[in-house]
Amino acid sequence: MRTLLSTFLRRRLPTIAIPFAHVPRAAMSAEARPLPPIAPATTRVGWIGTGVMGRSMAAHLISAGYSVTLFNRTPSKAAPLLDMGARLAESPLAVARASDVVFLIVGYPSDVRRVVLDPESGVLRGLSPGSVVVDMTTSDPALAEEIAAAAGSASCGAVDAPVSGGDRGARSGTLSIFAGGDASTVERLSPLFRCLGTVRYMGAPGAGQRAKLGNQIAIATTMVGLVEGMMYAHKAGLDVARWLEAISTGAAGSKSLDLYGKRILERDMEPGFYVHHFVKDLGICLKECQSMGLALPGLALAQQLYLSLVAHGEGNLGTQALILAIERLNNTRLGGGGSASS
Repeated sequence: MRTLLSTFLRRRLPTIAIPFAHVPRAAMSAEARPLPPIAPATTRVGWIGTGVMGRSMAAHLISAGYSVTLFNRTPSKAAPLLDMGARLAESPLAVARASDVVFLIVGYPSDVRRVVLDPESGVLRGLSPGSVVVDMTTSDPALAEEIAAAAGSASCGAVDAPVSGGDRGARSGTLSIFAGGDASTVERLSPLFRCLGTVRYMGAPGAGQRAKLGNQIAIATTMVGLVEGMMYAHKAGLDVARWLEAISTGAAGSKSLDLYGKRILERDMEPGFYVHHFVKDLGICLKECQSMGLALPGLALAQQLYLSLVAHGEGNLGTQALILAIERLNNTRLGGGGSASS
């Protein structure tokens, strides 16, 4: 009897163990292991992109006590953050290997794809199971969905979280953040988002990007209205500064007026957000509209006006430079007679 039982067990036990034999230990434990809470003492943060927006945003996380590892294509732009205690990595891959949560805010969807998905040096190759990549670039919703799927396959998380508020919002930590992805992941990351502004959960992967594109459509047409109103006030002989003050407390008041009205009057075209990046955003908006069969003529007009700025070599100015296109159309310079070129 004992011999028969031993023979039976030798034959039967391997068939019980086979289904688990090829499951990696890391994959099994990543599902079961509870993730630590987000806190300066437990969370290593990576940051990729230290331009006009990214530099201020990363600084808030350092000031909050988080350990931050940086990558930027131009290392000198990261110098102020290094002085605050951040560490510089040689690639997005190196950032990911040193981080639990990796943020990026770069220029174009092609940059996002390279930074996150490059098979040799991308973030996803370096992330550990349970880590998260957060893309704060305004980018293509379809790419956000692709990144979320790739991250999920690697037992990682991905959130698309573009922002609105410009350079001032970045400096003051008052950005509006539109988050798409897994709701529990967004909630878990809320201590980090609070350092940067106010996060609002918009839905599944790609929803954050779609919310931001709607934001850009509203801004574009609002900016057209603002600069056209200013041009009208000027040609009508009004004191434009006084006119701006008068309308700011009425129905025509807007965030764009508050942020850019005075800058335009002072001919301050320094970028809080670059024209060439805005043209990129509006191009993505138009692509989305085409796929939806949606006609938005105000958006199309605004994109053409901003494209004219790029054609004149003004792509590195701020979005308030739209006034220059309106001045050229009217051969008038706001605040002083004569031609726009004078």
